[in-house]
Amino acid sequence: MSGYSLNLRVFWPLLTCLCTALWCLFHAAGRERAGAGEREPDLDSGTARLCQLSLLFLLCYFVVKQRCGARLAPPAPAAAACRPEARAEEERERAARRGSLLRAYYAQRVRLSPHVLGHSKAHVSRIVGELVQAGKAKAQGGCGSLAFRGDFVQIGSAYEQHKVGSPDCFDILVPLRLLPSLKPEPVFAGALLRGGGALCGLQVPRASEWTKDLKSFGHGFCVEVQGRRHLSSALVLKWFHWKVQRCLGVIRYQFEERCHITLALCSDKLVLTILPRSDYVCCHISMTVRLIPALHVGDSAFLIAQPWAKSELLAPGLKLEALWGINCSKQEQKLLSWFKEQTPTRSCHLKCLQMVKVLRDLNCKKFAPRFSAQWRAVLSSYTLKTALFYLLLRGPWEAWEESCLTERLEDFFLFLRECLQKQTLMHFFLGNSRVPDVVTMPKVLRDAPAVNLLAGFEARTLDLVAFQLHNTWNQIPQLLTVNGNPRYLVKSPTPCKHTSFC
Repeated sequence: MSGYSLNLRVFWPLLTCLCTALWCLFHAAGRERAGAGEREPDLDSGTARLCQLSLLFLLCYFVVKQRCGARLAPPAPAAAACRPEARAEEERERAARRGSLLRAYYAQRVRLSPHVLGHSKAHVSRIVGELVQAGKAKAQGGCGSLAFRGDFVQIGSAYEQHKVGSPDCFDILVPLRLLPSLKPEPVFAGALLRGGGALCGLQVPRASEWTKDLKSFGHGFCVEVQGRRHLSSALVLKWFHWKVQRCLGVIRYQFEERCHITLALCSDKLVLTILPRSDYVCCHISMTVRLIPALHVGDSAFLIAQPWAKSELLAPGLKLEALWGINCSKQEQKLLSWFKEQTPTRSCHLKCLQMVKVLRDLNCKKFAPRFSAQWRAVLSSYTLKTALFYLLLRGPWEAWEESCLTERLEDFFLFLRECLQKQTLMHFFLGNSRVPDVVTMPKVLRDAPAVNLLAGFEARTLDLVAFQLHNTWNQIPQLLTVNGNPRYLVKSPTPCKHTSFC
């Protein structure tokens, strides 16, 4: 049997056009006979007139039939999709698919093994602990030099439960001890670099001491800025590199049977590399540890010596080598702990931060090298973490339930786009009077000028990043289907020989 079926949506317009053509043909033929002076029999004339009227009637009938049929016919799928209910249902389905894909990708490729991460942190802590103890015991240079305080501070995503990629990179602050008569004091003078920056002033009991006991210290570590002495981050970094190298020579023999330890400068950053030997690291991974010299300024806040890449925002008279960074990692860790207490047990706020970083990195591979660097600089991990802080304080806490991952992730992208379009994302701790009371800050940092983290970027760059951020959200399914096997999957814990480190 034939499977052909009549398509009424095509049949009625076609029949209407055919009748119209016939009526016009009869009408034209009648005019030609009248113009030629031919006289037709009455019967033929009446029959022609009747045919014309019949065709006109059929034409009107077909038009009315088609119009009424269009009104009474059920909406086509495309038209039905335009209804608000259909659009809402389609959005819910799309959000459900996106949520399932995000959760599956997170479980398979983002979440780090607690076993591997825990052992990595334990091995790093032991080696760095021995290093700073050696630096404290072997203080060199007498009263005119610096020294290690003897402890270290673990900072960064590996210690805040939102690390992505691999559990082999760590950041460690190494606090330094100044001379007993000196006290570091942040000085916010002129314009600041993006991310926050300050000069490191030195408080001394009497100004005359600079010409006595502290003269050698001033020559070795200080620079003059706007007529006053300030501690130079560049000179402190140079001394720190030398000091760590000497301390490493002291402790290297303790670990030579277990791992090979090397020290290198990567973009002016001091990096300790730990390569396992034999069965020392049960997970068989190498680790890199960035060591950062720091000066404590009160309430677990630090000034850190770090290389600065740009000087466009420095006020006249300021020197780049005198600039220090502000580090509030302990405050950030305490704030994240407080957020964990306020949000539901199965909160998704850290998972949101991890997924945004993963999507940023996946999308970065598609860009040209120049814009790729700008993309990562604008959407730095610190910028993303700051955006999360502001989002969490908007509330309500219940909205961060695990089941709301897709909605909160969308809010994250919308908030970032809004900040980029306004070209404003303020530092969460510097000059912010709305920091929760659970976090304590030194008065000098509470009263510091507010810092815009996006101030160092061109408007065109921020607009382009905002546009690409919108595309990233729409292209999540394509981005998450990138081929590649994860290096570290979540597996059931395996017995470990080195339980003494955990």
